[in-house]
Amino acid sequence: MNLLKNRFALKLQFAVVLLACLVACKSVKTGTSNASAKNPEAKLGWELGSQAYTFRLFTFAEAIKKIDSCNLRYVEAFPGQKIGGGIEGTMGPDMDDAKRKAVLAKLKENNVKVVAFGVTGANNEAEWIKLFEFCKAMGIHTITSEPNEKDLQMISDLCDKYQINVAIHNHPNPSHYWNPDIVLNAIKGKSKRLGACADIGHWVRSGLDPVECLKKLDGHVLHSHMKDLHEKGKGGHDVHWGEGVSNIPAVIAELKRQNFKGAISAEYEYNWESNSADVAASVVNFRNLVSKL
Repeated sequence: MNLLKNRFALKLQFAVVLLACLVACKSVKTGTSNASAKNPEAKLGWELGSQAYTFRLFTFAEAIKKIDSCNLRYVEAFPGQKIGGGIEGTMGPDMDDAKRKAVLAKLKENNVKVVAFGVTGANNEAEWIKLFEFCKAMGIHTITSEPNEKDLQMISDLCDKYQINVAIHNHPNPSHYWNPDIVLNAIKGKSKRLGACADIGHWVRSGLDPVECLKKLDGHVLHSHMKDLHEKGKGGHDVHWGEGVSNIPAVIAELKRQNFKGAISAEYEYNWESNSADVAASVVNFRNLVSKL
């Protein structure tokens, strides 16, 4: 009788453990599914965040709080923004080690990671090295820049040395890199870490089709500044993504087709004093579009 009781007890314990494992596995799977549903771009290898310049009227500390409120986890910092949050100075390579660590701690507090820095550049090799060293210390993987073409081989070599990308940004015509053909010619024969920062809105301001521009840069897009404009041409201002003339659904589809991996920065240069809600609405639209791919 005791033997039968012991066997029954063992079977019961085994059943309880098995049930617990099944419940745990279901919880893990459900959690993963919910995370993917909330951030569908993550499964594509996209780091959706914001350019801190969107919040240029505020300190960097205030900007990352706003980014967090938009349900974004990544930031592209820009040089010269006041740090704030009890930290003196401005963002950039001149920050000492103590300030760098304090900024990284502030980012961690807000569950935001700095992945890019720009749009910036340097005047000589020593300054470029200083910039790369700063980015390495901060965990930044991409520098957005409009460098002098004569420096590109040197920059290409530094990209490989530091394992950090330099993405050439396009301001509107007559900016030097306004046309993707110019970017392609400039990076020819250089490191794969030297590529393009696709600013969708500035292409539209230059009278270019952003989808066709992306197709030309296939395999070379390392970063993007996402914008949608209310009209074509230089007079266009930012609107919620998917509600303007930049053909955001097709832009997203093309990035997916190219198997793009990298950061996408919201750069909302309108309604400067209170554009957090605009960025948040754009993020919702973006994720809805991505979930339909």
